[in-house]
Amino acid sequence: MPQLAKTALFDEHVALGGKIVPFAGFEMPVQYRSGALKEYTSVREGGAGLFDIAHMGQVRVSGPAALAFLQYVTTNDVSKLATGQVHYSALLNESGTFIDDITTYKISDTVYYLCINAANRHKDVAHLLAEANNFDVRVVDESDETTLLALQGAAAQQALQPLVDQDLESIGYYKFAQVSVNGVSGIVSRTGYTGEDGFEIYIPNSNAVAVWTRLLAAGAEPIGLAARDMLRTEMGYALYGHEISDAVTPVEAKLMWITKLDKGDFIGREAVVARRAEGARQRLIAIRLTGRGIPREHYKVFVDGAQSGEVTSGMHSPMAGGVALAYVKPEHADQGELAVEIRGKLVAAERTTLPFVRSNVRR
Repeated sequence: MPQLAKTALFDEHVALGGKIVPFAGFEMPVQYRSGALKEYTSVREGGAGLFDIAHMGQVRVSGPAALAFLQYVTTNDVSKLATGQVHYSALLNESGTFIDDITTYKISDTVYYLCINAANRHKDVAHLLAEANNFDVRVVDESDETTLLALQGAAAQQALQPLVDQDLESIGYYKFAQVSVNGVSGIVSRTGYTGEDGFEIYIPNSNAVAVWTRLLAAGAEPIGLAARDMLRTEMGYALYGHEISDAVTPVEAKLMWITKLDKGDFIGREAVVARRAEGARQRLIAIRLTGRGIPREHYKVFVDGAQSGEVTSGMHSPMAGGVALAYVKPEHADQGELAVEIRGKLVAAERTTLPFVRSNVRR
């Protein structure tokens, strides 16, 4: 079994009583002494939560053909990005299914930065390097030298402002700035995975402990994987290996809004066009239980008494009760009596809209 990696903050997590578990090839804290519910509450109810997400991958793409390259390997329209802007996108294979979902940062006309999923890092980098052979670009994996922190919640800006040399008020939603963070060059973006206002902070590993310590001293609560997933699921945000994978296309995953078919050719485009014409083979829906229970991943979903699909992400939301994302047969996406099988019993459910709780991001 391959040895698990550690982020630059591993010793800090242990010192704080973090319960360490294997995750995406890393040893990561699933929760701290106070428990996942308190961590969740600190983000949702006016505080600030601090997440070590340095297991994520960071790739720099540069060169005269950087734009053309990214237009071809990603689904969103990179030509629409202004310098200092971020967008959500995806890497597809020729079958039109997901290699990964990513965010793309435009640093300049010839330099871009990609944030990729930890579990897919090596696969993504190999894919990008192979495709780069056909373009005048340089693809550099900077993951091992970079720490990525997320600071999320209503108090995030107040906690972070003393550490940076730019007014954070000037950084809008899905925008970023190259700034000094605790005296060292970094990137701060107003992005996140929680549905709250907040920032993602890219810094060198050498600066990680100092920044982490200062943000905790400013009142931020350390947050583990469990609370992060609770926050993510309440927003209905897709997670690779759950709502998206190499088995579904953007048509099924409701991600055609990041798949710009009119921008020109890109990897997987023809397959996506064909699938859209054919129709989705399954549909992603949002479910809220009307009976008692907690819908977990892979629990079977029934419509009118017959199995139709299964839960991809599910939880008990402190604010919304039992909620889940699930794939069902296309004909059952909008009609039929829903139920989720929990411990051998069918628990009644209803279709609902996303997010499950109110989003407080600053748009």
